[in-house]
Amino acid sequence: MSGAVGGFLRRVGAMMRKEFLQLLRDRVSFATMISIPLLQLVLFGYAINTTPRHLPTAVLAYEDTSLTRSILAAIENTKYFAVVSHPRSAAEADHQMLAGEVSFIVEIPAGFERAVRRGESPSMLVAADATDPVASGSAVAALQALVETAVKRERFAVEGGPEGSGLESAPPAFQIITHARYNPAAVTQLNIVPGLLGTILTMTMLIFTALSVTREIERGTMETLLAMPIRPVEVMLGKIAPYVLVGAGQALLIVGAGLYLFDVPMIGSPGLLTLLTVLFILANLSIGYTFSTLAQNQLQAVQMTFMYFLPNILLSGFMFPFAGMPLWAQWLAETMPLTHYLRMVRGIMLKGAASVDLAQDIMALGAIMLVAMFIAVRRFRQTLD
Repeated sequence: MSGAVGGFLRRVGAMMRKEFLQLLRDRVSFATMISIPLLQLVLFGYAINTTPRHLPTAVLAYEDTSLTRSILAAIENTKYFAVVSHPRSAAEADHQMLAGEVSFIVEIPAGFERAVRRGESPSMLVAADATDPVASGSAVAALQALVETAVKRERFAVEGGPEGSGLESAPPAFQIITHARYNPAAVTQLNIVPGLLGTILTMTMLIFTALSVTREIERGTMETLLAMPIRPVEVMLGKIAPYVLVGAGQALLIVGAGLYLFDVPMIGSPGLLTLLTVLFILANLSIGYTFSTLAQNQLQAVQMTFMYFLPNILLSGFMFPFAGMPLWAQWLAETMPLTHYLRMVRGIMLKGAASVDLAQDIMALGAIMLVAMFIAVRRFRQTLD
């Protein structure tokens, strides 16, 4: 009996040793098991912040007075806002918000300080980009309280009254008119559904093409492909082209569901959205094709895809506010196609943005696609050798 048990343990131990050795030889799988927990720890611990701060803000001030400067100082002291622009006109400020360069526009009208001193309770306009309600909600609340504090301090300094003179109980010195643009009701579907379009396309396009070359190798058809008089770039384009149509069909299905089931508006041009969606699909297909040239089998290709998809979904602004992430995480996110596509699809559907408003994101996405295609072709040449 003891001999049978001993033999059983030896056989199990031999299998365990064999599995460990095989795991160590499969460097991609071993690296995935180590890196995924570390990646999640770093991203959730350092990069993810549901209370965004230092949101880009444009200040359109029609007068430069001590009260205006006091208000701007109070705004920046909240840490929720970072004044990055002083546009010269309302049209310029609107263009910056359409392009996603600023999240807030603070407009201080002419004669504001004089009206405050006279007790006329003037109005100050705060326009917020509400396409992401999570990012704008807490910032607007902080702005209301602290700007009132700044004005009261200014009135105290001008009137020369002693502290605690009853000024705190006086009527409000001004009114803040808050305008939540593009999503005034803060409906989460308007933010989530366009984001799902980019997220689903990223996941499916990466997986489809990441398996393309490795499938050929595992099935033994790569030798036949190599014997054909065809160039690497022609192989890549031929493999990518069918999935462009598949991705376009997925996009049509998601957009249609968003329009008719979730009442997501289509304010901008459907044609522009179609062209940029095709560009986004090509970028992801090129990246997936690169993974297929790096992986030795289909399992490794899927692992690489997951490793790339995880930071895309966490850092792009789909799940968490982009402006709430630290600067290094934002720089990393700028190298990912999903970050730029989310800005474009939300800009077109919710804001009515045109190509000129999205020029920076279009050029960035095009550059990512070209770099991915170049690497894929070079890697495929090495695979052929």
